[in-house]
Amino acid sequence: MFSADRPFVQARKYVRAVMSEIPKRNGWTVAEHVGDRTPDKTQRLLNRARWDEAAAMAEIRRFAVSGLEEAARKSGRRRGKLVIGALDETGQQKKGEATAGVKRQHMGCAGRVENGINMVHLSYVREGTGHALIGFRQWIPEGHLTDPVRALRMGLPADLTFRTKGQLAIDICTTATTDGIRPDFYCGDEVYGNCTELREHFEADEQAYVLRVQKNFRITLPSGTVLSCEQATKTLLKHKRRWEIRSAGKGSKGDRWYAWAWIATASQRHYLLIRKHLRTGELAFHYCFVPEGQLLTKTRLIRAAGLRWPVEEGFEFGKDSFGLDQSQARLYTAIARHTVLVCAALAVCAVTAALLRDRTNSQASEPAHPDQPPPADPGMIPLTIPEIKHLTADTTRRPSENTAHWVNWRRKHQARSRWHHKRTRLARDTKITQVS
Repeated sequence: MFSADRPFVQARKYVRAVMSEIPKRNGWTVAEHVGDRTPDKTQRLLNRARWDEAAAMAEIRRFAVSGLEEAARKSGRRRGKLVIGALDETGQQKKGEATAGVKRQHMGCAGRVENGINMVHLSYVREGTGHALIGFRQWIPEGHLTDPVRALRMGLPADLTFRTKGQLAIDICTTATTDGIRPDFYCGDEVYGNCTELREHFEADEQAYVLRVQKNFRITLPSGTVLSCEQATKTLLKHKRRWEIRSAGKGSKGDRWYAWAWIATASQRHYLLIRKHLRTGELAFHYCFVPEGQLLTKTRLIRAAGLRWPVEEGFEFGKDSFGLDQSQARLYTAIARHTVLVCAALAVCAVTAALLRDRTNSQASEPAHPDQPPPADPGMIPLTIPEIKHLTADTTRRPSENTAHWVNWRRKHQARSRWHHKRTRLARDTKITQVS
């Protein structure tokens, strides 16, 4: 993985800086934090040092998966719980035109068209335990690859070929499978659900999936009729009795309730799962595949669809706590190496949070009715990834008394807020449960 001890030592320093409290993580700030006289060593680590970032990512992937599995085993949450591979992309805004992969495009992080780069990620989600980012590929516009001068300036590998985001997802999932990682389902939004090549890859590999698709996605009914998702929903799901109100899983404020329905297709292993927002009526469509011999129920598909959101939380933690989008790197390899080292820091904190979840959870019992008075002591939520990062920000000494105080204060405040949120929603949730 590393050709000599020096890159390893510098990489360890870089991860330590990523986990620190410095406001920005770039070559200058990282070098200053680890005690270097200039940013040369940091820049060499990302740009020119001889080490295998793909092999390093494989080690991180195996560490995260085995750590979360061990946490699930120790907590007794392993049996009957789903394991999800959640696919999604995240962006990083950039200035100018010199950065590898930079292009004016819609950036979810900005909510508008901006100049930036995009990275496809895979999150390993173990239901009831935790999640971590375990794989990625950067999306490079075709125009960068066909321009030899620009490709050379951006440090693009000579053998790099254009891949769509769906094809990059195939590459990531293939690598995960090679490492022995086979989740119960792969999940993703419309970018991945509309990729025929990705769906065919999963089906050829006997891999179940629940992928979002657009309303104009066409399905073949058992009768042979071909309809769009929107048309099939209007035609076959007119009556309320065809819908079932169920939770898509628990969030920080309680259950996330939606109305659900499913429609059979000409294939016995494919279904269209529809989610309807209870207040707005907004529809979301999921095209689902479960191989022969595996359990196929609407409940299981709903659980899988509801477990896609942790990848968004992984992006939030990666950016806010570890500087996933702060590298200021421009070359292709440097961007990848920064991402690997951030994923290492995130995996360490994610596994630690999962292992300590039960030991650090002292929340008061959930409210039983809407008029219940709040508890005198709300307790504390379990240690989260950001809080573990705060406690381990300086690895040369024990956390200060002030740091520990504020970590516990925030956990207690969040426990109190969660209790009140759940009580506020209890009356509505009770009605929903009775209707369903």
